Amino acid sequence: MKELKIIELKNSAEIRWAFHIMQQLRPHLDEATYMELVMEAQKKDSYHLVALIDGDHFVALAGFKPMITLYYGKFVWVCDLVTDVTQRSNGYGKKLLTFVQEWAKDNGYESVALSSGLQRTDAHRFYEEKMAYDKVSYVFKKGLRSCKHNEGEMS
Repeated sequence: MKELKIIELKNSAEIRWAFHIMQQLRPHLDEATYMELVMEAQKKDSYHLVALIDGDHFVALAGFKPMITLYYGKFVWVCDLVTDVTQRSNGYGKKLLTFVQEWAKDNGYESVALSSGLQRTDAHRFYEEKMAYDKVSYVFKKGLRSCKHNEGEMS
C-alpha cells in the first residue's frame, strides 16, 4: 500500500495540479477562474485547500475556512470536498473530513459545517451515516447579477 499524506496547497503550481479533481465537483469553473478564486480566497478569506495524496497522486481535496457567526459561533465551513471519481469508496473523503475536524479542534473551533447539493444523495448518506453529521438547515441562494431597472422603478 502506498503512503497516504495530507498537505496544504499553498503555491500556484500545487493549486493548479489539483484542478482536475476540483473540476469534478465544480464543473462550471475553468482553470483560470479556479486559480483566481482560490488565490483570492486564501488571501482574503483564510481559505485552506488540502489534498490527500496516495503515493504521488492527488486523490481527494478539501477546501475549508474558519468562520464566526451568531448561529454557529466559532466554526469551520467546508466549502469543497471531493474525491477523484476513479478513487471513490476508498475512505479518502472520510480521511480528509476527519483532518478538517481535527484542524478545527486544534485551532479552537466548536464545530464543522457544510452544505451539499440536494441531488447529492450519496454524499448526504456519507455525511449522516459515516461521519455523524446532523442535517440542520437548508441553504438558500440568490444570484445578484447586475440588473438595469427603469429610473424610479422599485424592485
